[in-house]
Amino acid sequence: QVHLVESGGGLVQAGGSLRLSCAASGRTLSRHAMGWFRQAPGKERDVVAALLWSGGSTYYADSVKGRFTISRDNAKNTVYLQMNSLKPEDTGVYYCAARMGYINYDPSEYGYWGQGTQVTVSS
Repeated sequence: QVHLVESGGGLVQAGGSLRLSCAASGRTLSRHAMGWFRQAPGKERDVVAALLWSGGSTYYADSVKGRFTISRDNAKNTVYLQMNSLKPEDTGVYYCAARMGYINYDPSEYGYWGQGTQVTVSS
């Protein structure tokens, strides 16, 4: 069992930055992929960024490439999403998720989810 807790969301003006954190507990994540997903009001939950906990592979949605960075801290068992140059269309609830195995873009393939953290970008 993996327990995930997100933090770091909030209200920011366009062009600003936020760093989201996802603290994991319950079991080792060395064989897991971790993803950050975003769900805007009335829209589906989409992958924003993902990485393999063991390293060597990351993924970014085209809409965030060059602006967002996903990273992990093994010692703290935490995954981060650094978000720069934020835009109003980045607004949504951001979820951290984990799955055993490789990176996957389909949220239904992730078995562990955090409660989500709201990010609102004002214009």
